[in-house]
This record gives sequence, structure tokens and C-alpha cells, in this order.
Amino acid sequence: MENLERKRYWIWLSLIPNLGVKRKQKLLEVYKDPKAIYKATKQDLIKINGIGENIIQNILDIKTKQLVDKHIEYMWKNKIDLINIYDKEYPKLLKNIYDPPISLYYKGNKSVLQKQSIGIVGCRQTTTYGKSAAKYFSYNLTKNNINVISGLAKGIDSYAHIGSICAQIELNNSINCGKTIAVLGHGLDIIYPKENEMLANNIIENGGAIISEYPIGTKPDKMNFPARNRIISGMSKAILVVEAKQKSGTLITVDFALEQGRDVFVVPRKY
Repeated sequence: MENLERKRYWIWLSLIPNLGVKRKQKLLEVYKDPKAIYKATKQDLIKINGIGENIIQNILDIKTKQLVDKHIEYMWKNKIDLINIYDKEYPKLLKNIYDPPISLYYKGNKSVLQKQSIGIVGCRQTTTYGKSAAKYFSYNLTKNNINVISGLAKGIDSYAHIGSICAQIELNNSINCGKTIAVLGHGLDIIYPKENEMLANNIIENGGAIISEYPIGTKPDKMNFPARNRIISGMSKAILVVEAKQKSGTLITVDFALEQGRDVFVVPRKY
């Protein structure tokens, strides 16, 4: 609890509604840390370009400030922690993208966030071939001491995580094997889809991590997942696409990867 208490103002900053990454960056450029933002007055905030009346009201809202204690208590009871963009544990690759999350909530082993990683993504309605391919590549990447990152969704994501866990178990979780990291599009107080709760637990139990930029209580709204995808690609050296549909979340991840200068690989289609 003491550790979380030191992060009180970072938690508060993540709770402010409609305050996006770029505005948070702007505020931190001016005030250097969230505690100074917390103590700022309306007269101070109104001087900052891009911070309008509505955002100022959200920053000053006493209700948001009162939520922090509840969040700290929940995080402590459920072994959830937070790192910010200035922490040495923050993923180095992610820090260099256009709009890196200012903070990340996580459960599990934060040390894996620094290791070399490959993202594996694909569609939810996958084929038997797609499932096998996701497991195959994930399994072998893990055996070669490379982390596997995916989104804990149905289909390819799930089998990417499963393949990594299978390799970890086979190698008795050797220090020379990779782990798997799940990036969520909602708060860490829920697992979506619910059927993947056991898989999420297995990720943590085998030395991996589950992370999100969204605070506790954030629902899995459709609009959150494209933003989540930039983190999957941003943390990865490369992205492997197993199966994808046109106009899908997978192709959004590919777009982010290309913008971020990542390599993109595609598993050949089975004919």
C-alpha cells in the first residue's frame, strides 16, 4: 500500500476524463509531475495552450480526486501496480512512439516489459490452421527467449498466449525462455472475454504480465481497442499477422506497426 501511496498523483492523472495522451504530455512539460498539476489553480491551467474550459473543470473536479483512495485500496488487494513513463521499468520501445501511454497498470512480472518481444495478432473467428500457426510461432519464439505480446481476445490472441505458456511449462520457466504479455483495452478489474479468465491467471502464474493504460473501472468499450493496439505494436520489435479480416482490428495494429517503423510478417494463407 505504501508503494501505491507514492503513486497517488499518477493514478489521479489517469482518472481524469477526456484528458488524452497529448494533453497529459503538455501538462507534464509545464508542471513536471502530476502532483503539481493536482495543486494547480484554474488561473494557472487556463494559461496553457490546448487546455480548455471543459478539461480544466475535469482536472479540478473534486469527485475525481476522491476516487483515488478507492482505487489504491482495490489495487493493493488485487496486486495491481502502476508504472509511469519516467520509470526505468517502462518499456523502452513504447516510450519512443508518437503517443506513448503516460502510465501503465499491470499485474504480474513487470521485468518482462523490458525484454525483446514480438506481437502476434489475428482475427477472433479463426480457422484450425490459424490456431495451430499462432501456437507454433508463439511456442518457438518463447523457446528462443523472446516474449510474445497479444491482446487476450478470442481466436489468434488466445492461441498466441497459450503457445507461449506451453513452452514456458516445458522449459520449467527457465530464465532463458520468453514470457507472454496481454495488453487489454479496459481496466484490470475485469477480464474480457470472461472465458479467458483462466488464461489470464495462467499468464501471471507463469511469469508473464497483463497490462493496460486504462484505470480500474474502465469498461471494454469498442473505442478503446484501436488505442490498445498501438501499445501491442509499440512494445514489439515486429508484428506477426496470422489471420486477418478486411477492416479489422488486426489491420489497425499493422497500420500502427508500420507508422512506428516495426517489421510486419504475415503467415501464408493455407489453400
